[in-house]
Amino acid sequence: MKIVLIGIQGAGKSTQGNLLSEKLKIPYLSTGHIFRELSKEKTKLGRYVKEVMNAGYLIPDRKTVSIVAEYLKRPEYKNGYIIDGFPRTLNQVKFFKNGADKVVYLKVSDEEALKRLSFRNGEGREDENPKAVAKRIESFHKFTEPVLDYYGGKGMLIEVDGEKAIKDIYSGILIKINGDR
Repeated sequence: MKIVLIGIQGAGKSTQGNLLSEKLKIPYLSTGHIFRELSKEKTKLGRYVKEVMNAGYLIPDRKTVSIVAEYLKRPEYKNGYIIDGFPRTLNQVKFFKNGADKVVYLKVSDEEALKRLSFRNGEGREDENPKAVAKRIESFHKFTEPVLDYYGGKGMLIEVDGEKAIKDIYSGILIKINGDR
């Protein structure tokens, strides 16, 4: 099974991705994690990714698709995956050849996302400075909401209230994923 997790920054995608990965026995991949790892590298690509992320912008579509496609060629992803943070734009959807079986949208308000991020800001992630977070929230509404509409139109979208307790969100996702079997 190929599952895409979509939600605003702070929606709980990595929490749910890890729980689902353990339960469904398919690997979890976070594009945010990939980009943060790349940004640590002392390479041209690493410096570029770091600058773009710290400014709160999205990595351009073609570069993102190329990086994700490379990761998904690895043998551990051949039987399925759970991916978060991708695709974020309609162009990424168009170029995403690996596809998805289900798209889970963790719906969280801007206010709740900001509240959650302010609690974890002590972790020292450079890409979670207030200006970058505000820019990313704006980008979510502008670029990612049309992706939700696209997947909704295809009948692939599962919307879950991401403001509930972690275990309630998790069981809600499982019920909806397994509901059509």
